[in-house]
Amino acid sequence: MIRIVRADGSAERALLDTLRARSGEVDKQVTAAVTEIIEAVRDCGDEAVRAFTMRFDGACPDTFEVGRDEINDALTMAEPEFVNALLAATEQISAFHLRQKQQSFIDTHDDGVMMGQRIRGLARVGLYVPGGTAAYPSSVLMNCIPARIAGVGEIVMVTPPMKDGRANPDILAAAAIAGVDRVFLMGGAQAVAALAYGTGSVPRVDKIVGPGNIYVATAKRLLYGVVDIDMIAGPSEILIAADDTADPVYLAADMMSQAEHDALASAILLTTSERIAQQTAGELERQASALSRAEIIRQSLENYGAIIICRCPQEMIDLANELAPEHMEIMTENPLEYIGKIDNVGSLFLGKYSPEPLGDYYAGPNHVLPTSGTARFFSPLGVDSFVKKSSFVYYTRPALMEAQGHIVRIAEREGLTAHANSIKVRFSDV
Repeated sequence: MIRIVRADGSAERALLDTLRARSGEVDKQVTAAVTEIIEAVRDCGDEAVRAFTMRFDGACPDTFEVGRDEINDALTMAEPEFVNALLAATEQISAFHLRQKQQSFIDTHDDGVMMGQRIRGLARVGLYVPGGTAAYPSSVLMNCIPARIAGVGEIVMVTPPMKDGRANPDILAAAAIAGVDRVFLMGGAQAVAALAYGTGSVPRVDKIVGPGNIYVATAKRLLYGVVDIDMIAGPSEILIAADDTADPVYLAADMMSQAEHDALASAILLTTSERIAQQTAGELERQASALSRAEIIRQSLENYGAIIICRCPQEMIDLANELAPEHMEIMTENPLEYIGKIDNVGSLFLGKYSPEPLGDYYAGPNHVLPTSGTARFFSPLGVDSFVKKSSFVYYTRPALMEAQGHIVRIAEREGLTAHANSIKVRFSDV
């Protein structure tokens, strides 16, 4: 079910090239279809959204917006144990993200100069939440809580209707707990376009966040610039580094926890142990047969999974930093020593009792993470994702006089004489 590759400088490189090709592919047909949807929603608003909702979801509510009473009722009627789990997760996620919040500042100088930075939340943010067969209330918490902490003025959620035309009650319960302001029943590229442009029903937002299928991801990519987005999310990924002390049962279970997301998901094990490699491959076969999404897991592992036997721990580190994975687990004798060595990763899970699903649902760090190697330059979703910053400057006449020579010299060197003149005219009487 999964290939075993022995690192030799070329075999593992071929595997990396396969993963990059998967991540870099752009489906031209999808792009064309999404472009058509975006243009229709931009031009026709609610009418286009309604037509696409009927076409793709098979049902369309009479009104797109879900009433506040229905949202509150979903929380009241939810299973108490589920609500308690969401509340516990909310507490953990809130505590972690509160530590990310930055403050505005003013820097004053003895000559009267003042400068600083103002930080405030975005006015309105749109949250896309899948709501059909793949409904993720955890995504509501992970996207909404940092936005609330950042001070976003209004959080608008869109989620596809179920076959009966109603909202998924678990999604509504999570929205009530997280503090979503408004909920609209619509999904797909048409919902993303509605948020970006605004319609008669849906207000225009400043930023769109949240996961979705290839149509949603493509719509976000095409609309970036009209509206800000969190990131272009690709298929889920997990990379595990393990030495001879690791437990193959845990390794296999954790690899499959990501492989079950999607046939395009990638699960890779790096290990310095031949025994661990062989036993983990056996565990994958044994455990997969008992899981509900076994066929998806098999497709994922066969096409985009691998066990790479590395020649030394440093080779595991080097490959990890080159892959820049979304999730990485460290299953070694001393996992904490890797914190300062793995530079390119969305989220790092250390030790055998820190499996990746702990981060998906409960621990506190955000589960919206960069994929497809973009952890080289992107960061996880957080409070900073929902704020904007602007600087301010106040100079006195003596302070500007002291700086004028340097400013004029640089401006004239660049050939921007009007820039230089803007400074000179203030001292033309001197």
